[in-house]
Parts: sequence; structure tokens; C-alpha cells
Amino acid sequence: MDRRGKRAEHSNTDRWLVSYADFITLLFAFFVVMYSISSVNEAKYKIFSNSLSIAFTQRLASTSPIVPPNQPLVAPAQQQRPTVTTLATRNKVLVDKHTAQLGEQQRKIEERMKKLDNGLSRVMAPMISQRFVSINQSRRGVVVDISASTLFNTGEANLQASSLDVLRQVAAVLGKEDMPIEVEGHTDDTPIATPQFPSNWELSSARASSVVRILVDNGVPARRVAVVGLASNQPLAPNDSAENRARNRRVTITIASPNLDREAGAEK
Repeated sequence: MDRRGKRAEHSNTDRWLVSYADFITLLFAFFVVMYSISSVNEAKYKIFSNSLSIAFTQRLASTSPIVPPNQPLVAPAQQQRPTVTTLATRNKVLVDKHTAQLGEQQRKIEERMKKLDNGLSRVMAPMISQRFVSINQSRRGVVVDISASTLFNTGEANLQASSLDVLRQVAAVLGKEDMPIEVEGHTDDTPIATPQFPSNWELSSARASSVVRILVDNGVPARRVAVVGLASNQPLAPNDSAENRARNRRVTITIASPNLDREAGAEK
């Protein structure tokens, strides 16, 4: 085989043209960029400059938006926060509204209690005129004090027949309301010791129960009524005379005034 001789290698002296072409291209691009910057809109550039100045000089906590000069600053409605004055005004309106509602509820309660007082006074007028019954309004409600002598014989807890008709009329008045009723039995401090009533506790409780029974039998819901025997522990007068002891022997019917807080909670 013929062997070919190796081709002689010649050095390339034109490589610098590649670098030169790259340099010229970059230089051309540089001047194009410079030209484009030099022709920027001065008004827009000024707005941009001012915005940057505001952004870097304001406090970091500031939430004010950056806007061009001479333009009104209007925050979106959803980003507007109520001022202290606005909040105070709203709170005052709410308080006034709540106060007015409570005042209206209180007025209605007072009207109910007054109507109840008038109804009881009407049916018990004969006993009131003889001073056997007194009806008063207190913070607890309407309080009816009935002398035990008109209801019971001495040392007994069975109602007298003459008192049944009045108590039925009282039940008719109370049955129209839905307020709690508490019936208390009271005695004087004279001790009692009988097989039926070993002490005044038993006697006072039995008398209150007798009154409650006639009320429930004539239309007053049993769930609204409570019986309390207090013996001689809450006298109206000192037990130092026959007249005062007679005042202390009584049955008290208290019709409790509605509780505003409880009614408001129930409405919710």
C-alpha cells in the first residue's frame, strides 16, 4: 500500500476576526440601549422617580398607596377603616338602642304587674276593706299578705269554707299569667306541739300547702308554684302583743316579677 504523507498543518491567523465581530456586535447593542434610555418620556420618568423616593422615605408600617403627584388619594371602600369617632358613634347608637329596648321591656313588665295588682285588688276588695288582706308591689313583684285568721282556725291548716270563694277568684286572676308564684306560711312565736304539727314549721308549711292546693285545683299550673314554710322567722311586727301576733300569722302570696336578663336570653 502506498502511504500518503501527512498534510502539513498551517496556523490560522484569522481567528481574531471572530472576537472582533463579537465585540462589534456587543458594542452595537450597548449603543442601542443607550439610545433607547436617552429617549424615555420625561414625565413618566419623573413619576417613577418620585414614587421610588416616596417608597424609600416613608415608614415601613405605612399602608398609604403610592400615587402620581396631583392625583387624589382614594382608598378602596373595602380598605377604609372606621375612625375612632365613627366607632364611638356606632357604639353610642347601639347602647341607646339597647337602653330603649330595656326601657320598653321594663314598661311592659310594669304594666303587667299593675294589671295583676288591680285584678287581685278587685277580687279581694271586701277582705282589703276589713284589713285582712294587704297588696303591695316590691322589687320582687306583687306581694299579697292574707291574715291567717280569715283562712284557718287556730292551730289548724284546713281552709275555712268562707275563704274558698275568694281564693278561687284569686286563682282565676293568677291563672292568666305565666309568672312564678311563691306561697309562704308564717306563724307567731307561740310554740305548738300537737300530733299533727310538732312545731310551727309543720304548721306554716301545711297552711301554705292548703292555699297552693286550692290555687292549683282552680287553674294555676303546679309547675309555677312553690311552697315555703317559715314558721315565726319573718315577723311583720314584734311578737309582744296579741295584735302583733295576729299580724304575724299570715299566708303570703308573692307573684315574682319577670327577670329582664332571663327574658332576653330566652329571645336569643
